[in-house]
Amino acid sequence: METDGETKAKMSILTVQKLSHGFGDRAIFDDVNFRLLKGEHIGFVGANGEGKSTFMNIITGNLQPDEGKITWSSKHRVGYMDQHAALGKGKTTRQALSEAFQYLLDAESEMNDIYARMGDMSDDEMTTALEKAADLQDTLDNSDFYLIDAKVDEIARGLGLGDLLDKDVADLSGGQRTKILLGKLLLEKPDILLLDEPTNYLDEEHITWLKNYLQTYENAFVLISHDVDFMNDVINIVYHVNQQKIDRYVGDYHNFERLFEEKKKQLASLADAQQAEAAKLKEFIAKKKANVATSGQAKARQKKLDKMTFVETIQEKAKPSFDFKLGRTSGKLIFEAKDLVLGYDASEPLSSPINMLVERGQKVAFTGSNGIGKSTLLKSLLGEIQPLSGEVIQGEFQIIGYFAQEDKTPSQKTVLDDYWDEFSTLNQAEVRAALARCGLGTKQIESRVYVLSGGEQSKLRLGKIMNHESNILVMDEPTNHLDVDAKDELTRALQAYKGTILMVSHEPEFYQDIATDIINCEDWTTKVV
Repeated sequence: METDGETKAKMSILTVQKLSHGFGDRAIFDDVNFRLLKGEHIGFVGANGEGKSTFMNIITGNLQPDEGKITWSSKHRVGYMDQHAALGKGKTTRQALSEAFQYLLDAESEMNDIYARMGDMSDDEMTTALEKAADLQDTLDNSDFYLIDAKVDEIARGLGLGDLLDKDVADLSGGQRTKILLGKLLLEKPDILLLDEPTNYLDEEHITWLKNYLQTYENAFVLISHDVDFMNDVINIVYHVNQQKIDRYVGDYHNFERLFEEKKKQLASLADAQQAEAAKLKEFIAKKKANVATSGQAKARQKKLDKMTFVETIQEKAKPSFDFKLGRTSGKLIFEAKDLVLGYDASEPLSSPINMLVERGQKVAFTGSNGIGKSTLLKSLLGEIQPLSGEVIQGEFQIIGYFAQEDKTPSQKTVLDDYWDEFSTLNQAEVRAALARCGLGTKQIESRVYVLSGGEQSKLRLGKIMNHESNILVMDEPTNHLDVDAKDELTRALQAYKGTILMVSHEPEFYQDIATDIINCEDWTTKVV
């Protein structure tokens, strides 16, 4: 870990002092200190529900902490990628991306206004106005204002938005809209980038592009990501959120893992030694306190015992244990698509005719760029939406467990009640045990669903699928938001599952260990990729 002396020698951009925060009786942070230094590329890591996104909301001013002081240094622009930001209808992709330069557009407008008013100015006013206009012109020149269109085109190409620049943002997929938010943030080139799961909804090609971009990014950034390989390639500092604290480690994620394991062992060893010493003191006190001759020694030992400060060991997080119940055997045919054309508007089909056969026992991963219709394909196979033409033939005896890409309306109920409503024959102890197997602790179980982190909500949804029998699992981006332990456990569980799996995923390291067949949906898309 880095020393205070080393960090003080560098310029601090953000200082967080004595931060405490919680939701209800659930403490998230307790007396936390944090510093962001100039040029640092920080990986912000921790299990689902530890408060990573909450911390981002606090330092950006979107959430007021219960206690503590947040201090940004002056004259630093902060850019935060908020996946829930609104992109209004009636705005093209180009217009949405160009909003990154609004401060420059405002500067140009102010400069033009000054020139328009010069005819009515006195000599002194004219001198001041000319100086102001010159300053504004310098700002525009130094910021490459006249290259805005070229910059927009470059970022759009890098993120796969090049053919969508004239499209209304309201007509784009969730993944494409996320790309616009990310592209707008990168175009702003703030002094500090705050990135919360930026690779969610990005396909492989554009994850690689973003990785290359961040590797050469000159300014500081804070990155939340559960994609260890991606994170390892771009960061040089790790801040770890654990047990309501945030600790700093120098190096990449693998180095953090090694140092964290050493720290756990050292604390456990120290705790054992302290407990052994305390036991000896208690034994001595018990034997000697009743004897007048030795009562003074007993009191001295008692004072020593009272003054002992016991180290707090690092508790292992509850890890999920996924196990999907296998129902009766399905028919050999799972799905057959015959001349299937996907889409929502006959004038703009998402695909050329698709002919595809999936049989029992196959584990199929559908891959390809965002917005080409992968999720639409799953929904068409399930019968949730009607294709534009063609047909889907479903086999017999199908029991389907479906994990949708996102839950747009999380429940207002507690996790306990939400799960119990679906499995009303269970008693409370059985419900709590089932939720614990998903990796949800007591505090999460008693919290309301809508306040859970994205990863915790995913664990709840997976837990519901697990408790129903199935012979087909249909999973649309199941690893979005899941922490490393949950992702590894889901990989193991899907490998062990004896039924059929259809999945959409943008993470090769996840689906390659599971899939028997990989289908690139770009082979039939009508979109330019």
